[in-house]
Amino acid sequence: MNNDPIYRYLVHNVIDYAIYLLDLDGNVMSWNEGARLIKGYTPEEIIGRHFSCFYTDADRQSGLPALGLRLAREDGRFENEGWRIRKDGTLFWASVVIDPVHDDTGTLIGFAKVARDNTETMQQQRRQIEEEHRFRLLVEGVSDYAIYMLSPEGIITNWNAGAQHIKGYIAEDVVGKHFSMFYTDQDRADDKPDKSLDIAREQGSFEAEGWRVRKDGSTFMAHVVIEAIRDDLDTLIGFAKITRDVTERREYEKALQVARDDVIARNEELDALTTFLNSVIANIPIHVVVQEVDTGRIRLNSEALRDAQGGKPSVTAPHHLAEILDQLTGASERAVLERTLQQTHAKLQRADGTRHLRCRMVPLVAENEQLLMVYLIEDVTETKQAHDQIHHMAHHDALTNLPNRSLFVRCIEQGLELCRERRQSTGVLMLDLDNFKDVNDVLGHHVGDQLLMALAARLQPLLSDHDIMARIGGDEFAIVIPACHTIDALEALATRLLAAVQTPFEIDHHQLQAGISVGIALSSETLDTPEALMKSADLALYEAKRVGKGAYACYNDALHQAACARLDMEADLRRALRENEFVVFYQPIMRADDYGPSGYEALIRWMHPMRGMVSPLEFISVAERTGLIHDIGLWVLNQACREAASWQTEMTVSVNLSPIQFERPQLVDDVQQALVTSGLAPERLELEITESILLDSSQRNMTTLKALKALGVAIALDDFGTGYSSLHYLRSFPFDRIKIDRSFVDEICQSNEARAIIKAITSLGNSLDIKITAEGVEHLDQAEALQHEGCSHLQGYYFGRPAELVRAASTVGPAQPVRE
Repeated sequence: MNNDPIYRYLVHNVIDYAIYLLDLDGNVMSWNEGARLIKGYTPEEIIGRHFSCFYTDADRQSGLPALGLRLAREDGRFENEGWRIRKDGTLFWASVVIDPVHDDTGTLIGFAKVARDNTETMQQQRRQIEEEHRFRLLVEGVSDYAIYMLSPEGIITNWNAGAQHIKGYIAEDVVGKHFSMFYTDQDRADDKPDKSLDIAREQGSFEAEGWRVRKDGSTFMAHVVIEAIRDDLDTLIGFAKITRDVTERREYEKALQVARDDVIARNEELDALTTFLNSVIANIPIHVVVQEVDTGRIRLNSEALRDAQGGKPSVTAPHHLAEILDQLTGASERAVLERTLQQTHAKLQRADGTRHLRCRMVPLVAENEQLLMVYLIEDVTETKQAHDQIHHMAHHDALTNLPNRSLFVRCIEQGLELCRERRQSTGVLMLDLDNFKDVNDVLGHHVGDQLLMALAARLQPLLSDHDIMARIGGDEFAIVIPACHTIDALEALATRLLAAVQTPFEIDHHQLQAGISVGIALSSETLDTPEALMKSADLALYEAKRVGKGAYACYNDALHQAACARLDMEADLRRALRENEFVVFYQPIMRADDYGPSGYEALIRWMHPMRGMVSPLEFISVAERTGLIHDIGLWVLNQACREAASWQTEMTVSVNLSPIQFERPQLVDDVQQALVTSGLAPERLELEITESILLDSSQRNMTTLKALKALGVAIALDDFGTGYSSLHYLRSFPFDRIKIDRSFVDEICQSNEARAIIKAITSLGNSLDIKITAEGVEHLDQAEALQHEGCSHLQGYYFGRPAELVRAASTVGPAQPVRE
């Protein structure tokens, strides 16, 4: 059978390489599709022309085209790289191979020329060289740090400006010498230089502080870091050494320690005095002062008040009331208290804070008919504070001390009232932490609580004095801006809030990236109540989270319509279940060794009578939120089992389970019933779950998984590698299959890191006797790379898209995979 037409068809349709034939003189005889795409000429424009038209003037003048043909004729092949010219005059960097072509008698009849556009690769190499050059200039230009390299033996190989500045040597003084020259004689005698290299070599790095010697003989306190540098083969090639002069800081720390010791001593004295005074004050329930009205002379000062003044016990005190009040309140409050003594309650500002007094005056006539005034002064500050604290707790969040929902609603009401008077607007921002449940589930609620407090502390400084921030729910915060002119001001505030959380939070030795989403609403003629503003901001928040989180969205009528649309979607889903509008598509799962199908994954589609095919991305989230996923998931499970049982094959069928389905106690019974009703063997059913199912801190989901496994079905872990603790899950449950997330597959041909991760997963899976399926395979090179790295199964558009059942007279089953 002659395969020449097939080969000619394949060569003609190659698009990544320009492949064409030249006659003995170098004239173009054929032209494939890749040549047209790379060089811009159609076959009609180029066939018959000399191939030197692709070369630059300089290459033609140097005779490079003729040289290429001659070397190909003499050596059997000519390879070259250089700039070539497209039809439009632009240049591209080409990798060229010219091979001689002989007929069956061995006679040279022409040349085959293959060219590839490597412009992007060449430019990347240039950018990498330029980046390395800039980095070298940056390091060499640093003046505050001594940064230099050592050979594996400790020999100095380079020297930056900071090293010269700190140590006084120029590069010519030190390059080629051992770095121990900077150590003191005692340190060298103790072998500290070599010991530091040994530690860096064994542990990867070494860090310490010690005295070092400058060129002029002076010493300085140095903070030193030595990092071991290894190549891709893990061979030690040297050390990076960074030194900083911390002498001044060391002296400052010493002075600070002396000051700290002095403060501690003073605090101990003050603590002793405070303890004594607290004991005295604790026994003073009320101050009693008796004053002569006509003379102002104090006739009686209670022992409690005398002790507060530090006086000695006496029946009478030789002081005026004002002098006693000086001790009680401070001279600046004397006139205030003399006025307020005639009132029932007095509020005074003292050096130790605000005090509340309950005052009472009782006139008294002495035995000599002299008029006296008895002052009864009781400090009720603690009672008032307790009352205020109860009031505060009723209106504030106990964790963050922010206003709670009820107080926040009142703040909005006040803001709206103020805006009506000033003809301004009130803005409301609703904030929600992204993926906060994962923090609680994985790290514990105590870490979640600390994160909420840290978030509130970071965001509050971004608000003005009139803005009010509240915590209105678990991880929900809200901000009211009482006097706001435009929506632009609210958007600017939202932008600042989003930027503030870009820096990770350090919580309990964990670095947490706590993103937020923000919804914005501005009062108007229709949004003029707290409920309307908060509801509108909530709708905007829902939109911000829907489009990807970590962003803000402003309320508009379209969001209200979208909310209505979600309600419509829920109603449509209920109708779709009743009207049987769902259909199951099947995508093949291929064996990696021979690219033959081993099973199919069942994927739901919605054949809407008005909208046509509806992707599950549009309705699964609504189904999960409304609980309809239980009925929909059960329908898919039964449908897939029935149809798989009708296949004239032993191939498996995979069904995805939503995390919400695990909340249904009857899940295990549902799976068992589907197997019994359909007659499908349990070993032909595979249930796919995601890691989020395993985040449940209780054992409920793990117990359900074990019960499903006991039925004889296989359990697959989907999207492996994207969660928090995948290796722990593999140890805690015997999965039958791991499905590698497509994000790693997309990069396997470009990223060594992605390839290394996939290789590690396959090695782990093979050691645990777990099948490894790579998802999202779209190209042959990906399939070959995954096969090489040990994947047992492959799945993706390269082998076939999801499709309906093929129904024919002789067979019923999934469509055979077609590589696309």
